[in-house]
Amino acid sequence: MKIVHLILTTRFAGSERYAVELANAQAEQHEVYLVLRKAAAENRPDAIAHRVSQNVQLLLVHDFVLFSHFQVRSLLKSIQPDVAHAHLSRGCRALASLPASTMLRTATLHIHYKPQQHAKLDALIAIAPAQLETLPANLKEHSCHIDNWTQAIPADRQEGMALRQRYQIPEHHLVFGSLGRVETSKGTETLIKAFLSARLDNATLVIVGHGKDWNTLQQQYGQQPNLRLVGFSEQPQAWLAGFDCFVSAARTEPFGLVFLEAMVASLPIIATKTQGASHLASYFPYPLVEVDDEAGLSETLQRFADNPEPHQRYDMKAFNYASQVARVEQFYRQQLARLAKVHGVKTQPG
Repeated sequence: MKIVHLILTTRFAGSERYAVELANAQAEQHEVYLVLRKAAAENRPDAIAHRVSQNVQLLLVHDFVLFSHFQVRSLLKSIQPDVAHAHLSRGCRALASLPASTMLRTATLHIHYKPQQHAKLDALIAIAPAQLETLPANLKEHSCHIDNWTQAIPADRQEGMALRQRYQIPEHHLVFGSLGRVETSKGTETLIKAFLSARLDNATLVIVGHGKDWNTLQQQYGQQPNLRLVGFSEQPQAWLAGFDCFVSAARTEPFGLVFLEAMVASLPIIATKTQGASHLASYFPYPLVEVDDEAGLSETLQRFADNPEPHQRYDMKAFNYASQVARVEQFYRQQLARLAKVHGVKTQPG
């Protein structure tokens, strides 16, 4: 198959990881292209391009939205792929502007269904089952649910302890950790407030990640003695190895790839009642906390501090990388066969 992935963001996070890992895996057997904005190929740790396999043909488009959409349409007309798979808003909007044909125009619902981005596409991949219920009937019929996966390899505990020492975290402290974008949708400030109100003398809260709220939170809370705002890190697994408990205070989280990474690290998990956390709640040792419930989150942090849950082994079979990539490919083939029938084409790509 000839496959083109489109992701027109500039900084690496969970959705970008999904797109890159999917393209890298598919390139082992297929002709795969990845379209990125030029800014995503800059020389900085949180860029995207340097994570792409040499087997993937990397294509860069303009950063300005109108130019990039024009270039995407031009590239797709030139490549004539069997599948064009978009990720996040700009990629979806660029793809949706193309007319229906035997080329499968699909997208993964990394956030949620948005008519202006997804309604004109041929089929969608939901990362949590509840997302399917939000789709219009004609699109739901041609969509499926495939869980996220993880390739995370747990770091040695000593790597985590070295990071704790570098950031001057007292050796006897419990470490609550959060990993991901620092922005309103992730509830970062709610987590900070909940932690501070719990007044835990034996604990430190570590927030790893960057985002549009990072500078504001650093200015407001950066001097708190038991709080570390680390920023973006190229060592997420090492940080997870240094945590005693993973905490998500997100307001919205369609799946939460970071939950899988925390599970690989064997961490007990405290989370708010988002769509993704609800999907995975059977794995977590604590009941989910209501979104924006600062007091409830504070109480759960206190509960852990009073009686810490041990690290635990999770059954990760449902989130196997190779299996999930194979399911995506199977979905492509099913939808390509449907489109071929609609357009009266008898042959299908190999």
